[in-house]
Amino acid sequence: MDGVPQVPEVPRVPEQRRPDSFAGSAALRFSVLGPVRAWRGEEPLATGSPQQRALLAALLLREGRTATAGELIDALWAEEPPSQALAALRTYASRLRKVLDPGVLVSESGGYAIRALGEGALDLAVAQELAAGAEKAKSAGNLCHAREILGRALALWDGEVLAGVPGPYAEAQRVRLEEWRLQLLESRLDMDLEQGCHAEAVSELTALTAAHPLRERLRELLMLALYRSGRQAEALAVYADTRRLLADELGVDPRPGLSELQQRILQADPGLAEPSAPHAEPVTAPVRPAQLPATVPDFTGRASFVAELGEVLASAEGRVMAVSALAGIGGVGKTTLAVHVAHRARGGFPDGQLYANLQGEGARAAEPETVLGSFLRALGTPDSAIPDSLEERAALYRSVLDGRRVLVLLDNARDAAQVRPLLPGTEGCATLVTSRVRMVDLAGAHLVDLDVMSPDEALSLFTKIVGEERVASEREAALDVVAACGFLPLAIRIAASRLAARRTWTVSVLAAKLADERRRLDELQAGDLAVKATFELGYGQLEPAQARAFRLLGLADGPDISLAAAAAVLNLPPDDTEDLLECLVDTSLLESAAPGRYRFHDLVRLYARACAERDEWPPGEREAALSRLLDFYLATAAGVYAIERPGDRLVDHLAASEYPGLMFAERHAARDWLYTEANCLLACARQSAAGAGTLRRAIDLLWAALDLSESGANPREYEATAEALLQSARHIDAPQVEARALMTLAHAHVDGGRFDKADQEAEQVIRLAREADDLLPAGWARNARGIIALYQSRNADGGEHLSRAIEHFRTLGDRPGEASALCNLSRIHLATGRTQSAVALAQQGMEIYDAMGNSMRGANGRYALGMALTQSGQLASATDRLVEALEVFRESRQRLWEGMTLFRLAEVDIAARRFAQAAANAEMALTVLRGIGGEWRRGNVLTVLGHALTGIAQLDRAQVCWREALRIYEDMGSPEASDVRALLSPVQAV
Repeated sequence: MDGVPQVPEVPRVPEQRRPDSFAGSAALRFSVLGPVRAWRGEEPLATGSPQQRALLAALLLREGRTATAGELIDALWAEEPPSQALAALRTYASRLRKVLDPGVLVSESGGYAIRALGEGALDLAVAQELAAGAEKAKSAGNLCHAREILGRALALWDGEVLAGVPGPYAEAQRVRLEEWRLQLLESRLDMDLEQGCHAEAVSELTALTAAHPLRERLRELLMLALYRSGRQAEALAVYADTRRLLADELGVDPRPGLSELQQRILQADPGLAEPSAPHAEPVTAPVRPAQLPATVPDFTGRASFVAELGEVLASAEGRVMAVSALAGIGGVGKTTLAVHVAHRARGGFPDGQLYANLQGEGARAAEPETVLGSFLRALGTPDSAIPDSLEERAALYRSVLDGRRVLVLLDNARDAAQVRPLLPGTEGCATLVTSRVRMVDLAGAHLVDLDVMSPDEALSLFTKIVGEERVASEREAALDVVAACGFLPLAIRIAASRLAARRTWTVSVLAAKLADERRRLDELQAGDLAVKATFELGYGQLEPAQARAFRLLGLADGPDISLAAAAAVLNLPPDDTEDLLECLVDTSLLESAAPGRYRFHDLVRLYARACAERDEWPPGEREAALSRLLDFYLATAAGVYAIERPGDRLVDHLAASEYPGLMFAERHAARDWLYTEANCLLACARQSAAGAGTLRRAIDLLWAALDLSESGANPREYEATAEALLQSARHIDAPQVEARALMTLAHAHVDGGRFDKADQEAEQVIRLAREADDLLPAGWARNARGIIALYQSRNADGGEHLSRAIEHFRTLGDRPGEASALCNLSRIHLATGRTQSAVALAQQGMEIYDAMGNSMRGANGRYALGMALTQSGQLASATDRLVEALEVFRESRQRLWEGMTLFRLAEVDIAARRFAQAAANAEMALTVLRGIGGEWRRGNVLTVLGHALTGIAQLDRAQVCWREALRIYEDMGSPEASDVRALLSPVQAV
């Protein structure tokens, strides 16, 4: 439970839960926090009639104390006992004795007691122990552990306490234990907010305030959770709803604490912005990051720079901010110096050290917001509390660092603009920056220009790596080596490391090799070419097969490469490929990113590509290697698509792949591969856009990998890749290629809620596909235009498009495509009041999916059928279908459809007048859809949330939701604006 508060699951298909095994396998166990039940080991025991269970409950709740016959009669029947009450009581006791172990139910002093139970035999006793443990952990400042313990305690409740047990005693105990449960729940929610999990808590608190509208503590927690989630207007609306409800129901005002919270929210009290510290916080150690890379043991020279930078860092305590920026060519030792200085100075920064490689030397530098997210997590900020925008993250970062003494090392910066958001900006903190460029526009920075080593320093570094004995006998040759390296530290380190690894070589051998390299000294003195010359030393020592692998692997874009993909590039078996790659790792020309994955340093990749252009023969092998990589990704992605969507004809219409892909035995492994390879796969597609012979396959690869957009996993990268492929397609006269590129982009725009663009693109697809006689994209485009028309309330157009899409798919024999269009047509019928036919169409589509074993698209069919059943009034069946869909979408990582299904469940709940559950589902939908699906879908969810909140009398908060939905619809020019406007009063709508 650490970091994430409990959110109520959708209670549709309840499990038959049994208590945890509190004791040994043959011991008796009892449950009263729900139905009164008993087990011997794992075997359930018959507890008899309601009155017999009432007797058992009364004895269990006395925790071993004797209850007299009179007390038990009062407990079971109060003032109206039957004439034979005592005889009945004895009969119940006798029956229980036969069920329980000997000596458990004992007669004593004219009464009864339950004794000799093992530890943890009663769920109530376990809950009491857990609650005490949680309180102890909280007092010790360990909120995470306290929350986890309370979660275990609350999980012991299984519905209504003493469910179905009659009698006044049982009723009194029900009230007492329900009140205790709520107190525990409030305590856990309070700790959730203390831990920064306010966004996740909103859904649960919304449902709880609906179930317990007069419980002011829950209202207070909801206000605070909404405020910390950036929803100030809703927080104030909760107060207004509460004040009105208390006045109407009880004739009283809210308690002072609630009124004080309202005032603090109105005043934007900074004390509310972050969780307050727990009372025992002093015993809790603060998060203290220590992210500095290891310093090299053979650091050499640079004494003046070490002293100069050390003085600047030592002055941080009395300055607003100490910033030192080191500049120099690649390989000059900027990072090594900065890390060494940072380690020497770390004692002056007791609150921690942060480190980030900003990758400024590459084509894709690290985004500041990504780095800020990593820093905030390292400083103890939970994911749920990290905002989305760069500005908000930078502000929170500065706030978290306020009052701390932290050293920040920003390595390989691109420019000052990348660095500025990452500066702490507070007294006591300091920042070291390394970059290839002088950051003259970084205000207040202490600039250091780092040059190559002196000859003495260079020789000292070489000696430390190679060894004193080998260098002493060949000093002149060693001077020749460091001179050939241009005194560049990275070049010296590489050369010396290679020599140290080859005991049969002499220093003179290495010097002779360097002397044979024409123009090397000139290159070492010419900017970026210095790094290229340095890597030439390592490359020249490779065996031919290793050198080929180095050259060809450097051609592939993407952050890293898997072993299987590398085997495709090299056209070798995986075992041989792994041997070659591990050799490259040993020579430091390649890095092992993770088991089975490899990556180049950005500069090494550039050098490898230069080698490929110079050395690879015949030249066509470079294009062939990238073509094999594209084939590998296309074939594997097509296989994943086929596993996820059995019977779908798309795979039959993709370009042929000469190189095979991976095969998967089951869909989980296939899906894992797709999401793991997402960035590399999309990079390959983008890289292949430039080649006329690869463009069609690149577009088909994107089409086969459409889950990367539809799932919400990589929507922006997918869309950007589709844009790039479309631009390339428009430069060649190939209608089929352009149509398919447009189709992938239209798909991305539909997923993102940009319906006007998607419709225009789909219209072009139909025209181009007709020219190319390519029926599949035409059918997809008709289907897309149909659903877009539905979203835009153009139902007649939508019906026409979908009818023609069905014809296309039937002509192709594409049953899943036909099912998709049928389900979409069902929604058109719903929108035009033809409910009965809508149900039939959705049922038909779902049955097609099910017949083909297509579980994921079958979930789409259940989604459509659930909508139709909702409108037809068959709410129980609608709920069943939607819950079935939700389970599949969650298991398939389809976040967009998961969120939309929660939204549809909220609609069902409203129709069934389950307003609290509707609000909880709508809140969860907003959370799941955050950042995906587009604003139009968000407006729809907000509208439904407003209806749900109205149903639980949170009227002011409902108005806030509707006003936000109205703003979205008006900005988009959506017809839904008029419906929402009607929900608001004339004054509020203005």
